[in-house]
Amino acid sequence: MSYLSKSIWFGVLALFFTGCSVVKNIPFYPNNDFKNKGVNNSSSMQKATMRPYTINGKTYYPTVVEVGDTASGIASWYGPNFHGKKTSNGETYNMNSMTAAHKTLPMNTMVKVLNLKNGKSTTVRINDRGPFVSGRVIDLSKAAANQISMIGAGTAPVRLEVVGFYGKVETPTTRTASTHTYSGGNFMVQIGAFRNKNGANSYKNQYDKTNGYRTSVRNYILDSEPIYRVFLAGFRSEDEARDFIASSKFKGAFIVRD
Repeated sequence: MSYLSKSIWFGVLALFFTGCSVVKNIPFYPNNDFKNKGVNNSSSMQKATMRPYTINGKTYYPTVVEVGDTASGIASWYGPNFHGKKTSNGETYNMNSMTAAHKTLPMNTMVKVLNLKNGKSTTVRINDRGPFVSGRVIDLSKAAANQISMIGAGTAPVRLEVVGFYGKVETPTTRTASTHTYSGGNFMVQIGAFRNKNGANSYKNQYDKTNGYRTSVRNYILDSEPIYRVFLAGFRSEDEARDFIASSKFKGAFIVRD
């Protein structure tokens, strides 16, 4: 299959109103309606879009995940040199708050961090991007690093588990633990979004079976109005979806877990 024409300019979400196209960035968050309890929202919490971003020539694609998703790797921490500076979601970094930086988790995702060396754990809220060092999966605030006793060492092997969104932690008894990881399960790539259902269906039909992937349209409510999101489905891993985005002409497309 051939890729899209270079003449198509596509934003993060393209909204079509009765024949007129308007490109607009729209925030998107996980759809899961979790009944979360335990940790209150930060008063300084900022909303953030799921736009891809590029650091040192490498593009990162924020990915929607589910409560229970896990990943393992090396954690590091950052402190005085960044204290008081702006984070990626617009907050002011406070090294004494329980926050962390992650390259692709949605902003305000709550993550449990388990130090595999000593069994100590803590829960942090993602409000920044990083660490951009090979092999590292999360950058903890000084306070969070202290909670799991890794200040002196600087790094530690950790296991991450998504435990909530919007700055709140889901009560463990209300969910069943998941064993899949970020790279597991089914993934989709959003290639467009429309206010007009007919426009969404037309776009769906136009790009169905692109590179062998099937299109689908799903209806959501945004700002009290319906929005019809068009996806390409059938990606077997996050890496497969990332590779597709990197080589396709769907500018602004991003990954969603089905």
